[in-house]
Amino acid sequence: MNRPRTVKQAKGLLDRMEARPRKDGLVTYRYRPVGGKPINLGTDRLKAIQQVLDMLGQGDDIGTIQRLWEQYQETPEWKALAQGTRDDYKTCSKPLLNIFGDVRAMDIKAPHIARYLRVERKDAPVRANREAALLSNLINLAIERGEAEANPCRQVRRNPEQPRTHAVATETIAAFVGWLMGQTPQRKIIALAAEYAALAGSRKAEFLDIVRPQVDIAAGVIRTKRAKQRGGKRDQIIEEVAITPRLADLLTRIDAVHQQQERDCLYLFPNRHGNHYTASGFKAMWGKLMNQALAEKVIAERFTFHDLRAYYATTHKAERGNLPDLHANPAITARVYDRNKVVKRKAL
Repeated sequence: MNRPRTVKQAKGLLDRMEARPRKDGLVTYRYRPVGGKPINLGTDRLKAIQQVLDMLGQGDDIGTIQRLWEQYQETPEWKALAQGTRDDYKTCSKPLLNIFGDVRAMDIKAPHIARYLRVERKDAPVRANREAALLSNLINLAIERGEAEANPCRQVRRNPEQPRTHAVATETIAAFVGWLMGQTPQRKIIALAAEYAALAGSRKAEFLDIVRPQVDIAAGVIRTKRAKQRGGKRDQIIEEVAITPRLADLLTRIDAVHQQQERDCLYLFPNRHGNHYTASGFKAMWGKLMNQALAEKVIAERFTFHDLRAYYATTHKAERGNLPDLHANPAITARVYDRNKVVKRKAL
């Protein structure tokens, strides 16, 4: 009795595909259907894979950026990312898929990516860099799956990025916070969150979901997990922010707003449903309020929520003579967050 021949699948090939070396150094690809004779597919690996997919009726969207994005979210690499990075990639995927969604990874060339960075997304050059990073990850996945040969993202330089150097004025922050505090309880929560960032220097990812047990009044500290840690340090570095008189006053005002809303909420900065804000939800609300404040001439200049962290670092240095411990690399704290434009030194 003849047993069916077992086909050993080569790396990067589909099931029942064979790679057969030739004397001239090339490789011939074949597909062996169940119970049938081998089908010659030529020497081009990508075209051979596409032929098999077409025969199986699975070739319409194989290797497209849209399909790769869906597959990427099922990989161990995706699951190992911090939640903030996942959320950021989901935001990046929307403009990226608008341009490249139906395009196969194998058909994307360096000029296409350069055009995306310089032309399609010229109004958001820094975001375009993040989107190109996501595209690079998707094309790497395509290479592993045998759906692309090379990653053209590595051949294109990114848009130049310069850290923000503008220092938001104390008066500007006070005007914006004061304006919000005269409005609805929910807008007061946004104002208090902004004030907390300016006083404590925490990232949104570190305090948007902060709960009352993290506020240790007896010890005089607020404990949060430091974000943006990698490897074994993830979720292991705890920041203890000392409760100063100004921060204690802020906590009292937070309680007053919660009482005004007549709810005993676990979160310090809840949304209108009593849950903590998501990064995207808070960002949308912040942008809406900032636009309105500018339109009503409450403030004369736009500032980002990240500017509040820089305000904290700059003020900390001015008042205490040193930069706070905000980052694993002190040089990054100095380069990104210190926006003091006055350098003091002594004469001989």
